[in-house]
Amino acid sequence: MPSPSKPSMANWANHREALMANPPIHTELQVTFTNKSIVKATNHSPEPRVLHLSNLDLLSGRFPITYFYFYRRPTANSSAAIIDALKTSLAETLTHYYPFAGTILQNLTTNEPEILCDNSGALVVEAEANLRLNAFNFYDLDELLRGKLVTVNPDFALQIQITSYACGGVSITFTFDHALGDASAFGKFLLAWSEIARGKPISTIPDHRRNILPRSPPIYHPDLDDTMVKCTMEEIKNIPTLKKLIKRLYYVDRTSIDKLQKLASSSGVKRTKIEAFSAYVWKIMVSAMETEHSRCKMGWLIDGRSRLGGDWNYMSDYIGNVLSVAFGEGSIEELKRNSISEIADVVHSAISKATNKAHFLDLIDWIECHRPGLMLSRIVLGLGGPGLVVSSGRKFPVAELDFGFGSPVLGTVGSTIERIGVSYLNQRPSAKGDGSWTVSAILEPELAAALELDSVFQPMTATLLQL
Repeated sequence: MPSPSKPSMANWANHREALMANPPIHTELQVTFTNKSIVKATNHSPEPRVLHLSNLDLLSGRFPITYFYFYRRPTANSSAAIIDALKTSLAETLTHYYPFAGTILQNLTTNEPEILCDNSGALVVEAEANLRLNAFNFYDLDELLRGKLVTVNPDFALQIQITSYACGGVSITFTFDHALGDASAFGKFLLAWSEIARGKPISTIPDHRRNILPRSPPIYHPDLDDTMVKCTMEEIKNIPTLKKLIKRLYYVDRTSIDKLQKLASSSGVKRTKIEAFSAYVWKIMVSAMETEHSRCKMGWLIDGRSRLGGDWNYMSDYIGNVLSVAFGEGSIEELKRNSISEIADVVHSAISKATNKAHFLDLIDWIECHRPGLMLSRIVLGLGGPGLVVSSGRKFPVAELDFGFGSPVLGTVGSTIERIGVSYLNQRPSAKGDGSWTVSAILEPELAAALELDSVFQPMTATLLQL
């Protein structure tokens, strides 16, 4: 594992030429849409109710979040039978997750979104693709997100696209409005759907109370005024971006992860895999940055359920948003000089500041003091200088998502958003269950080039997925 170095233009040109000379795809992906339907909850209260968003829901930015799952050709059932079974089990799942079948509206008085639980339903789109999965370009997520495997209709909070391939394989993409919840909430929904599809009882009972409340009176640490900002939906849609970001999918094998953890722990203090991975990426990032910057930031999404839930962890089944972003900042020159172990110490310190109850109570109170409206981290809104956010999805269901026709060969996350003020890396466990990862990335092209010069970030291919 060589030391990170800044890629030269010649190296980048050679790298691109090599990728283009040996692409994993021979034909352009073409998708034909064959049917659209609306699936509603099987059992639903005849009286619609309004679900008011919590303070932490107002941090979501209303960004659409998409999960991709790919499956080999089912051995028993036809595509039509699979689609019918998925719709039937979805209707039952929506009975348990009734807000996901609702409509998200803007409250004209508060100017904040709220969920009308009216069982308007989820949109299901059926499609056929011209390619076999082993000829598929899994690396270029821009290609997949450009109206081919992801359907975005603002009238629906939940949208599913079921695509059949020339080889008989199937992909399912699930797109959620972020107001419905975060990765923990969406993972529980998907797992429940897969359990119902296989005729099993759901393993968790969802908690839809949205009962995250501020203290009285609300108080917060003044540092939050420097890191958070109130914003409008219009500002979120028009986040300033200096460069066009690209969306890519990578494979990271277990050997590389273990090596990084060993490097990060060389001082004698064991660091987590995500801390080690973050330290490595941060060092690569500063090697690829332009010289006009002197400092840069890295952030980590933190789930607050266990922090707010106490010893009883009573929030483990809470459906909604319970996320914060922890940020670390460093001098580019120091980050270039420092070892992976030294940078991992900075990463650990930054994450530790947000992994506690006090941080989340302060954040809830800060939002309370700035309502009504939406809120975001300054850096996500493009106001904090260069930065990158890492999201760890180590508990997100991947191999477990069997809807009755086998486990997936790939499960990952993406987003259709075009403008965002920060790069993102979203880690998920590989469907192989062998300790390897998939990493979905939204990056500046120079950073993507720098990451790909080393062997840690392998562009995703059908071969790596054993297709």
